[in-house]
Amino acid sequence: MIAAGLDVGSRTIKLVLFAEGKVIHSAVADSGLKPVDRCRKILEGRSFDKLMVTGYGRDLVAPELSGATISEISAQAAAARWLFPDAGSVIDIGGQDSKVIRLSAAGVAKFEMNDRCAAGTGKFLEIMARALELSIDDFAQTAADAERSVTLNSLCTVFAESEVVSLINKGEDAHAIALGLHQAVAARVGSMAKRVGMADRLVFSGGGAKNPCLVKLLGEKLNLRISVPDEPQITAALGAAIIASR
Repeated sequence: MIAAGLDVGSRTIKLVLFAEGKVIHSAVADSGLKPVDRCRKILEGRSFDKLMVTGYGRDLVAPELSGATISEISAQAAAARWLFPDAGSVIDIGGQDSKVIRLSAAGVAKFEMNDRCAAGTGKFLEIMARALELSIDDFAQTAADAERSVTLNSLCTVFAESEVVSLINKGEDAHAIALGLHQAVAARVGSMAKRVGMADRLVFSGGGAKNPCLVKLLGEKLNLRISVPDEPQITAALGAAIIASR
């Protein structure tokens, strides 16, 4: 049996095809303004027996494609345990939200999700990178190269962006600003993680896991082993496919 997992996010759509205990295909595409059409396109020409949909747009997409739905929390938990059998917890930083999950033998023990404020999400980092006129990759490297950091007064995206512009106009070093912004995100997500109670080993997934500076800062803050999947952006789709295959 070939199981398909779709993660319909606010920024991107991820597809994983799973058969005989392994990933046989994966793809990532922009969500666009018509996510159902984008999902049809990404599935075009692909054969599968069962479809499981997760992510922000799952309730919109699943009925149109005759698929079932699963929460992102359950999908991330399934993927983490398949990738790292000794995983104890998960942090997922996506485009529009962030999640922290403590795993149990049965699946999920406890979780917390931030989907009401951009602070602590990939969107926050993208906006701040743009304010510094940097690509997201250069933003991470600029922060990693900093010798000191600047403490931001606000994590509200609008106020933080204004503060960044003000700091630039005052001649503050871009490296220090970039590191301060990364530290702010790590602190926000770290606070969520401490409330949930993270357990070793910690799996870091989502687009945010592609930022090595953020990985390092979270590891230091939580004092846990952090494992980043080879393709951290597709883990929710992978988890959905794994669950569909059962």
